[in-house]
Amino acid sequence: MFYWIYDIPAVLVVALFGAVFVGICGLGIFLLGPFLASRLHIGAGLNEILGDFLQYFGVFYGLLLGLLAVSAYQNHADAEKAVANEASALAALYRDVSVYPEPYRTELEDLLKEYTRYVIEDAWPLQRVGIVPDAGVQRAAAFQARLATFEPQTKGQEAIHEAALRQFNTFFEYRRTRLYSVDSGIPLIMWVTVAVGAAINIILIWLFKLRRGVHLLLGGLISFYTATMICLIALLDNPYRGEVGVSPGAFQMVYDHLMK
Repeated sequence: MFYWIYDIPAVLVVALFGAVFVGICGLGIFLLGPFLASRLHIGAGLNEILGDFLQYFGVFYGLLLGLLAVSAYQNHADAEKAVANEASALAALYRDVSVYPEPYRTELEDLLKEYTRYVIEDAWPLQRVGIVPDAGVQRAAAFQARLATFEPQTKGQEAIHEAALRQFNTFFEYRRTRLYSVDSGIPLIMWVTVAVGAAINIILIWLFKLRRGVHLLLGGLISFYTATMICLIALLDNPYRGEVGVSPGAFQMVYDHLMK
């Protein structure tokens, strides 16, 4: 996988993919078309055979691209949902500890504020480059250790403490879900299959015997759409990378609207 595509705007990535695919298709029509026609004795009747073959091949290849696109989008949506759930659980946990007696309230709130700033300022840049951040576990453990030392003195404090412990477990679960999704993506063998299918698709287009202008137009349209589909899958494949990656906006909202 070419990770450099996440360092440039998505529109430029689409344009680049389209230019490469259309360029290869056009060069093949100009340079390899006459050679293949002379070597394979391509006649007019072969166009119908190629048309049928391309139609059948397009069904299977289109199905593969469609399933990968849905899978990549679902993975991206799941990562976005995990971030939103963690931020919501963090906000609820902050609300729970805000009714603790002093000095626990201030200490626990400060620990959650520090964790939130760490996620926004330190953890997210690492996720942007596919690195799973690990320093957050110490901050979560420090909060849990301090929370566990609280001894309720009344029935009300006991109920609040139990709710905070449950909420912490929920928060920690969502946190693990977010971390698991940092390096998730489509397996390499699937990308190899996509590349082989794209190559076969272009070769079949080269074999048609058409007027040069029609050949270039039809081949260019098919190649450009194939490029946009593959580009879409690539941009969504890593949910935290690139311009369309999941942002820390949910954590920033919790920090700005609640913790400040």
